Amino acid sequence: MYGYIKGIVTEIGSNYIVLENNNIGYSVFVSNPYMYKLNEDATVYLYNQVREDEYSLYGFKTKEEKELFLRLLNVKGLGPKMAMPMFATGSVNGIIDAIDRENILYLTKFPKIGEKIARQIILDLKGKLTTSDNVNGNDYMELISVLENLGYKQPDIKRILKSINMNDSIEIQVKEALKQLLK
Repeated sequence: MYGYIKGIVTEIGSNYIVLENNNIGYSVFVSNPYMYKLNEDATVYLYNQVREDEYSLYGFKTKEEKELFLRLLNVKGLGPKMAMPMFATGSVNGIIDAIDRENILYLTKFPKIGEKIARQIILDLKGKLTTSDNVNGNDYMELISVLENLGYKQPDIKRILKSINMNDSIEIQVKEALKQLLK
């Protein structure tokens, strides 16, 4: 699995860019290729999908977009080609807010997202996502993920996050969080 790639944008298509790195051109599907400029350096966070008949790279401007994309892929009936256009006109915080508020109208404005898929997105992801606007945002994503995998619920995790020192290692953060959760 690729994390990201840095390179020079050598081509811009309708739904992809070609990013050259070490004399190799990587064709990467992006939500809005026109936010990139030809012959400029770019860092693109990648998701690679391998299927029987397809090997595709999907690219994102930020780690947050990539993380939300990966969460969306876990929704029943929602694939990469349906999830990708959501990032062309929607922001990460806007999408998360729409899911948490059960705003079906907002979600159905995206291409290929009908009411059935919008309801499935809400059912599968409501309360499981965080925005970068609040204290339990991106700095805490790894810690939140670990605690969720241990079986703790979002409201309980959110309650104790303010007391965790983010300068500590993840191991120390988990130990401190578990102490707080067991009180």
